[in-house]
Amino acid sequence: MKLAKRVSDIAESVTLQITSRAKKMVKEGVDVVSFAAGEPDFDTPMHIKAAGLEAIRSGFTKYTPSSGIVELREAISEKFKLDNSIDYPASQIVVSNGAKHSLNNVFQVLCEEDDEVIIPAPYWLSYPAMVKMAEATPVFVNTSSRNNFKVTEKDLTARITRKTKCFILNSPSNPAGSVYSADELKVIAKLAVKYNFYVISDEIYEKLIYGNTKHVSIASLGKDIYDRTITINGLSKSYSMTGWRIGYAAGPAEIMKAIANLQSHAASNPSSISQKAALAAISGDQKCVEEMRAEFEKRRDLMVSMINGMGKVSCTKPEGAFYVLCDISKIGMSSVEVANKLLDEAKAAVIPGEPFGDDAVIRLSFAAGMNAIKKGLDRIGEWVKKNG
Repeated sequence: MKLAKRVSDIAESVTLQITSRAKKMVKEGVDVVSFAAGEPDFDTPMHIKAAGLEAIRSGFTKYTPSSGIVELREAISEKFKLDNSIDYPASQIVVSNGAKHSLNNVFQVLCEEDDEVIIPAPYWLSYPAMVKMAEATPVFVNTSSRNNFKVTEKDLTARITRKTKCFILNSPSNPAGSVYSADELKVIAKLAVKYNFYVISDEIYEKLIYGNTKHVSIASLGKDIYDRTITINGLSKSYSMTGWRIGYAAGPAEIMKAIANLQSHAASNPSSISQKAALAAISGDQKCVEEMRAEFEKRRDLMVSMINGMGKVSCTKPEGAFYVLCDISKIGMSSVEVANKLLDEAKAAVIPGEPFGDDAVIRLSFAAGMNAIKKGLDRIGEWVKKNG
């Protein structure tokens, strides 16, 4: 049997491989500290769960409009105005089964064979896979810790061609935790307008930002870039709702109409129950989000301090999300080898940087308690001493 070309070179997620092996070891009784998680370790807040339960009790368990219920899209529209200074009417918003689904919808609608999509590296590992599934070509632009893993105007310009269809902007980013300033976004916006390409702005971590850093949405910087931006967001990270699978996209009316049509055939609609929970999350008290953000900031500071005290490895302080990229270039091994050895020998699960486009780093998530972070990093520190 011959598989379709679009999936023939799509590999299994290395993140899931490492996580699966770590979980298997834990099940066998091995004391493993995991830094692999791509989700908050907090429970979904009670008022959000209560809204989901009420949806079930009241019988709100049937099909909904393909793009999501009007009340939720209106709440998202209001959220965009208040949080992001962007005017997206409900008609230009499509709610999907998670932000990953929203992203995949965008690529399927915008991209086709011979199109190129520029992706800054290191990148979230699903971006290239989704671009390839849309039959387009991912084009990578390398970034450096010297610039907090953010793309420069010179490097981005060098990758733009007549085939460039989109640029993926992930701020705050996974895996680097980078946050672009308004001035840095203006440079990207200027290039998008000049060379007429779309910006796909993945803002899923927008509420998890630390220190004095502020989140800015690129679509808020003027009509020209607004008309060329599709903004992606969701509830998985900010509200610890990973399993509820609610994300959303907003953008130019013609593009969003095409996405709505595509989704109507591909998925019918997002979960009715999850939509009611999402409405409670967006419209309700945001104290729960701030409490989680503040705890993540403490964990970030502990992790960065301990890693930079190990000697042979180092990291920059992420401004957002809940990941740290640890530079392992002085260890003399590939990131996959380091990740496997840390799991086998130090009983600490990390994610190799190779599938993120940077083999000189490993990714550690601080979506774990303070005690677990200290215990796991003590183990990694001992391993580094022996192998550095």
